[in-house]
Amino acid sequence: MRWALNRLALAITSMVALAFLVPLAVATRQIAHDRAISDARQQATAMVTVLGVNSDMLALTEAVASTSAGSAGRLAVHLPGIVPIGTSHLATSSSGTEMIARAAREGRSGTADTTGGIAYLQPTVLTDGRTVIVEVFVPTDDLHRGVWTAWLALGGLAIVLVAGSTLFADRLGSQLVRSTRQLAEASRRLGGGDLSGRLTPTGPRELRDAATAFNTMAEDMRRLLDRERELAADLSHRLRTPLTGLRLDAEAIPPGPIADRMRQACDLLDEELEAIITGARLGTEARSAEKSDLVEVLADRLAFWSVLAEDQERPWEVIGGNEPVMLPMSRSDLILVVDAMLGNVFSHTDEGVAFRVMVSASGLLVDDAGPGIPDPDAAVTRGFSGAGSTGLGLDIVRRAADTLHGQLVVARSPLGGARVGFLLHAAPVS
Repeated sequence: MRWALNRLALAITSMVALAFLVPLAVATRQIAHDRAISDARQQATAMVTVLGVNSDMLALTEAVASTSAGSAGRLAVHLPGIVPIGTSHLATSSSGTEMIARAAREGRSGTADTTGGIAYLQPTVLTDGRTVIVEVFVPTDDLHRGVWTAWLALGGLAIVLVAGSTLFADRLGSQLVRSTRQLAEASRRLGGGDLSGRLTPTGPRELRDAATAFNTMAEDMRRLLDRERELAADLSHRLRTPLTGLRLDAEAIPPGPIADRMRQACDLLDEELEAIITGARLGTEARSAEKSDLVEVLADRLAFWSVLAEDQERPWEVIGGNEPVMLPMSRSDLILVVDAMLGNVFSHTDEGVAFRVMVSASGLLVDDAGPGIPDPDAAVTRGFSGAGSTGLGLDIVRRAADTLHGQLVVARSPLGGARVGFLLHAAPVS
């Protein structure tokens, strides 16, 4: 944008400069031409004055030689029937002789083109009635003397004016471009989830209004998200009442494996509710700054799901997980993603169906040996499910992949069933 403004200023100032320079260049050349003719006229007038006082040949010869033009061989006096006194540049050709004769007949001064320049002809009438022509030769160099210097000066002045105008326009446009870039950068940050960015209104009035509107919009979005988080926290807190009743029922069950699993599930559910409430009440900045270890969260969740897998006699295995994989997500959000992927296996496959979990720096994949997903595109549509569930599981994984700037994977697994997961760098995992 800044370069576009500079080009616009350059084009406008260049056209304005040309509009003035072309006439000035023509006028400069005409002025040099007129100056040279004026000098020749003065030389001819001086000779006319001499002719009016004395027309003696010897006196005329001395007068011609005494002038600057005569001494330079550029002045001649044409008397009827006599060889020209001085140096003539027209008498050497028949056309030049005809021009001299015509000037004598017409009695008017004028110029005639000749080799190397022009000749100025000034007629005058002597006291005895004879017509005399005074010829002053003007070389081409005299006609153009100082023109190139003036043109160079005008060209330099034009360059300075155009460069100065463009630089001035660039300085004015830099503030406009800077304000526009700040607005674009703040918009990108807002789109990325950073609601803390605010703009200082600068630049033209329209951009200041846009910056003020952006700040208002960001503040409104932050207030709405805070309200939504508080609502999520309140809803999660309401689950504590039925959870307390469930825990009391679990405590009433006689000691045994089932009672232990019930109490363990109640404790885990209580921890999950606490994590949801805590996470919901965190600000956007705190949530975006959180990081969690995918391997650690997966191990913790597999400890829970492995009990159910053992009850359902499901063979399962884990591939990878030897090195930590840190992700820019809160632990509660990452638990939600892992549970959605593992819960998908238990919800949509029969008991005894095997599954496999693969975790690495490339991402997380869960394969199963079930019937697979017939329509992957529809399966990731939020709220849609072809198996009677809420239809939120795969959408949770999709949103996590978008947050991590990765790629959602919904495909056929090597085990014959479905493959669900996400890749962090869109790298294939076998």
